[in-house]
Amino acid sequence: MTNLDNLRHSCAHLLAKAVLELYPGSHNAIGPSIENGFYQDFDLGEVKISDADLSKIEQKMLEILPSWKRFEFDEVTLEQAKKLFKHNPYKVELAIEFAGEGKKLTTNNPGNFLDLCKMGHVESPNKELRYFKLLSVAGAYWRGDEKNKMLTRIYGTCWPTQKELDDHLTMLEESKKRDHRKLGKELDLFTFSPLVGSGLPIYTPHGALLRRLVNDYVEQVQSAQDYHQVWTPQIAKAELFKTSGHYDKYKGDMFRVVSNYSDEEFFLKPMNCPQHTQIYASRPRSYRDLPLRLTDFAMLYRDEKPGELNGLARVRSFSQDDCHIFCREDQVDAEIDTALTMIKKIMATYGFKYRYRLSTRDPQHPEKYLGDPKIWDKVEAWAEKIMIRNNIDYFPGVGEAAFYAPKMDLMATDALGREWQLSTVQIDYVMPERFDLTYTDTDGKAKRPIMIHRAIIGSPERFLMILIEHYAGAFPLWLSPVQTVVLPISDKHSEYAQKVVDALKLANIRCELVLRNEPLSARVRDAEMQKVPYILVVGDREAEANSVSIRHRGAKENITKPLSGFISDLSADIIAKV
Repeated sequence: MTNLDNLRHSCAHLLAKAVLELYPGSHNAIGPSIENGFYQDFDLGEVKISDADLSKIEQKMLEILPSWKRFEFDEVTLEQAKKLFKHNPYKVELAIEFAGEGKKLTTNNPGNFLDLCKMGHVESPNKELRYFKLLSVAGAYWRGDEKNKMLTRIYGTCWPTQKELDDHLTMLEESKKRDHRKLGKELDLFTFSPLVGSGLPIYTPHGALLRRLVNDYVEQVQSAQDYHQVWTPQIAKAELFKTSGHYDKYKGDMFRVVSNYSDEEFFLKPMNCPQHTQIYASRPRSYRDLPLRLTDFAMLYRDEKPGELNGLARVRSFSQDDCHIFCREDQVDAEIDTALTMIKKIMATYGFKYRYRLSTRDPQHPEKYLGDPKIWDKVEAWAEKIMIRNNIDYFPGVGEAAFYAPKMDLMATDALGREWQLSTVQIDYVMPERFDLTYTDTDGKAKRPIMIHRAIIGSPERFLMILIEHYAGAFPLWLSPVQTVVLPISDKHSEYAQKVVDALKLANIRCELVLRNEPLSARVRDAEMQKVPYILVVGDREAEANSVSIRHRGAKENITKPLSGFISDLSADIIAKV
């Protein structure tokens, strides 16, 4: 079986060779494999290229490829590397960095292109690298730091067979149609403003309603299980995050808040869990108080790098459907079973297929994690047993654990076959220890509670992105911000149209009346573009019969029903969402 990372990384080398031949004096920087593809960064000097140049570069890659029979590797010293790559400051910088970290310096050469790179390549490049496609050109700061030079980044993809490549390109074309940034604008769901700031989404009425519907559904499901919603401040003192450990781990990604009246250090909170510990600690607790289930939809903030911001997929302001359960050790299994059942119910409502990832420590970097290694061993084994007991299909995610606990992460597959991490469940011994949380047990002694972290949809911002693209903007009836539009044929039918709207609103059906001075066909077309589930047209005949002419989303013909019958049917469909 072909190692896709090796395949794509090798293709990045081929891209580098082609660009350097086409644009003499250029320098290649890094070229890693990424999900479903690869990229290569270049310093092209004064040369500017665009997507229009990609076919020329592809042709050059095909010309070079037959001569690439095998990668040859040599280990070199730092001084040798400096000499070999003296004309490429990026390779020299990497060589110095790697040597300083005690890493071996390795060059590779497929025959006519020397590069500084670690192992991880295909055996026969001229046979294995034939099925590739360059996708786009973008700008990227060297090392992701906006203080560094802006480089030219070329994205591409590579697959073992032509069919796999064709299938992937078809998926990409479909994903362009479903792009949440495009649909978000067309459906008037959200916007961004340079005056507000990048990565800070602003929700329009329709978008805010959609967001609230998603959150309300989660709240509806978890309220039935005796979860209690709280609300916590969006800023907190540095001491809170120092105690939790987030200060040391994430300070560089946190927004600092400056007070006019205090020298104390404050931060916009990047997560809810530290503040929830303070709700628990606000009064004495006994075994009778447990489990205590706290949920929170308050806003969070993270100082993401500008180059990594991407619509709703990566933002600086967001919320999470956070829940933290404080419980005894003997209550953990039941609490997690309940959480997994809720997750299953909500994923089924949205129609997501999924599997789980058991996210554990990176054994090569124990310094990344807080707490007793023996406790980590215990919890990792415990989490695995829980998933086996719940008949959960899972795969290992070594190195994907949080710094305080392993994770049971749900990986959902959307309509295009893309996988997204959504829900998570974590058994945490570290936070209760660091905040000295206790409860009085049946024997009168103070004991330490266990803290379970749980999210179902994760960030509503990211979840909305996934939903928009999953449904291509055609949301299910219950989730649609506008469920019906009412279109009078002419002005003389406006009075009856208003009666229809009033009746729909009385039945809690979300509707809009469109009275624009445009032909009916134009208004119908606009409603179709907005992907409204039901378009209701009313004229003389409908007014006389107290009926509506109905066009369901995607249908080519209208049907006529009594207004009362339509309302009854629609209400039943909305209720039946689960």
